[in-house]
Parts: sequence; structure tokens; C-alpha cells
Amino acid sequence: MERAQKEAQVAEISDRFGRMASAVLTDFRGLDVETINDLRRAFDNAAVEYKVVKNTLVKRAIADEAYAEGLSGHLAGPTAIAWSYEDPVAPAKVAADFAKSNEKLKIKCAVLDGDVLEEAQVIALSKMPGKDEIKSRLLATFMAPAQQMVRLFAAAPTNFVYLLNARKNSLGE
Repeated sequence: MERAQKEAQVAEISDRFGRMASAVLTDFRGLDVETINDLRRAFDNAAVEYKVVKNTLVKRAIADEAYAEGLSGHLAGPTAIAWSYEDPVAPAKVAADFAKSNEKLKIKCAVLDGDVLEEAQVIALSKMPGKDEIKSRLLATFMAPAQQMVRLFAAAPTNFVYLLNARKNSLGE
């Protein structure tokens, strides 16, 4: 690989680390091509970029970052990185779910808010609700009082209709 190509890849990796919400580093040793393609599709469906990278290029790209020292210990062997720019939980969820069914995929670590998370922490992160789930829970919480008020206002006329219907039935007998 020429020097210009390496510099371009270092710039690209540095840009991805600069824009990311989180990143998960994986070891894909032993996975066949079809399984890796399935993994890539799973990451694509979650809007996560997944790329095989050279460890030395990653070390150069993150050299100025605060987490560079903590991450460099995990940059050995084959490494692929899953970057998420929106949902910080998405790459951890996909990687952990895929690792359950494919024992050969190993989660090395993750980077979240400038901290390096070990494998156990990544698995714990994967169990947290994602951005969309949190938004839907928040929306449901905001809508609950309005829904209760509508039910309360509708209860009196509904009960009145039930009363009239019961009276009609009693007079009909």
C-alpha cells in the first residue's frame, strides 16, 4: 500500500472516530465470508458502519485522542470496527446478538464518550434500550396524562349512556 493510500485511510478512520457516538471493535477470526456478510447486513440494518481496519492505521488515527492508550492494547490480531453516529447502543446490540449465535466473533472492546469499555461492559451496554426505544418511552410518558384526561372526560357521557340503556332494559321487561 502506498503512503498516500495509508494517509487517506488514516484520515478516514480519524474522521469516523471524530464523528462517532460509539464504536465497537471485534475480532472476526474464523468467520467465513457468508457469516461476515450476514454480520455486515445486520450492522447496515442498524445504520452502523462496519469496516476491517489495519491496527497500525487505527493507532495513527487515534494518536491524539484521550482513549488512544486504552484502545491500543486491544489493537492486536484481526480487527474490524463498527461505528455508530446516531445511536450509541446500536453497534453493541448488533455485535452482542451476533456473538451469541456465532461463537467465533469476539468483541474486543468499545469506545463510548471517550472511554474504552471492556467486553463485559459492551455486553451490559447492549442490554440498554436504544435511542428509538427511549424516544418512544418518553413520548408515551408525555402522552399518558392527556390520554387519562380524554378517558376521564369520556367516562361521564359513557356512563350516562349505560344508565339510559339499563333504564330502557328495566322498562322493557
